[in-house]
Amino acid sequence: MAYAEIPETDARAPALDRIDRKILHELQRDCSLSLARLADRVGLSQTPCWKRIRRLEQSGVITGRVALVDPARIGLGLTVFVEIEAPDHGPGWRARFAAAVAALPEVVEVWRMAGEVDYLLKVVTADMPAFDAFYLRLTETTGPKNVTSKFAMERIRDTTVYPVNTTDP
Repeated sequence: MAYAEIPETDARAPALDRIDRKILHELQRDCSLSLARLADRVGLSQTPCWKRIRRLEQSGVITGRVALVDPARIGLGLTVFVEIEAPDHGPGWRARFAAAVAALPEVVEVWRMAGEVDYLLKVVTADMPAFDAFYLRLTETTGPKNVTSKFAMERIRDTTVYPVNTTDP
């Protein structure tokens, strides 16, 4: 899903029962589980489990399945959080900004914020010279009012697992 298309919380989201939430919990931890093992863990037979997974995918609850990669092991040893202040808040600038950051592969997350900064970017690069080159491309293509970069020194916790309640009915 493209940055500009990220929906807000959807009131039409399907109601999830405890079994659906258990499926989500297990798949977030390891989406390579066999269907048989997943079904066993959530207390279903394989066919009903598969139907639930398909329903969760079709309803947009499950948006994809990926392999998680250690950035340092693929030569991306520098993580930087970049705060952007917009020069204006009109739809034209927002659209140009969204297109510009979508074209920068170093940007792995973009958040529109409330508070002192307008956007927060998570950026990964190989090293400081690579970040400098990225920074120049970013500022040339987006024309921000202000940019502040904060360099991560240590990753203490990094997870993609959302806390799903698997105990309530």
